[in-house]
Amino acid sequence: MNAAQIALLLGAGFAAGAVNAVAGGGSLVTFPALLSTGLSQIAANVTNSVAVSPGYVASVYGSRTDLAEITATRGRGMLLKLAPTTVIGAVAGCVLLRVTPPAAFKWIVPFLVLGAALVLAFQDRLRSVVGHPRDLTPRGRTVALHVTVGLGAIYGGYFGAALGVMLVSSLGLVIDETLKRINALKNAISAVVGLVTVVAFALYFPVDWADVALLAPATMVGGYLGARLARRLPPLVLRAVIVTLGLVVGVVLLIKALT
Repeated sequence: MNAAQIALLLGAGFAAGAVNAVAGGGSLVTFPALLSTGLSQIAANVTNSVAVSPGYVASVYGSRTDLAEITATRGRGMLLKLAPTTVIGAVAGCVLLRVTPPAAFKWIVPFLVLGAALVLAFQDRLRSVVGHPRDLTPRGRTVALHVTVGLGAIYGGYFGAALGVMLVSSLGLVIDETLKRINALKNAISAVVGLVTVVAFALYFPVDWADVALLAPATMVGGYLGARLARRLPPLVLRAVIVTLGLVVGVVLLIKALT
């Protein structure tokens, strides 16, 4: 690996950590960077998932104030109750990646990402159709939350690009909280998914650990700073950033699938 490739991976890791903390979709930066170093698509996919995981942990720390607020209003055991659902979903996603053809996700993922961005963009209108979270019974809200987190974790274990966009858009339909608090919850869920994929991919997939050693520290710095930035953005600006990044990620992935 030459100096230019090292600089590229360091810059991509920092940018991905920041983007993941603010909205999600940082893999759009690191995945192509890894491909440019000569890795295959599968190797780049799993190496990327392992490398960006520390950035998710840093994002949790950076958004700890908002995370503390949402757990205070909804019970401090909320994250512990969601943890098994998140772990099971992430494991299921890793298994799907293992047993399905490598090219399958290239056609599925773009539409999932675009759909998530559009859900967030038209969230208020969708709520008028499917109902506001406060209209659900307590049991209904709990079931909806676990289903949402479980499906997001499956996606994260399978590919992970724009996981944050999908989680923010879907969580906003099932819990009545500010976007900043939902973003903080997204960071925590993403961190758990990331830890699961680190273990699974390290055991069963061709991870390039030299690239991980370069990317991981950079994603941690970017993740912390990105989470701090997300707390300062007005809700409308934060929503616009997330939607825009989601649409960009989806379109780029779709173009890659078609070429």
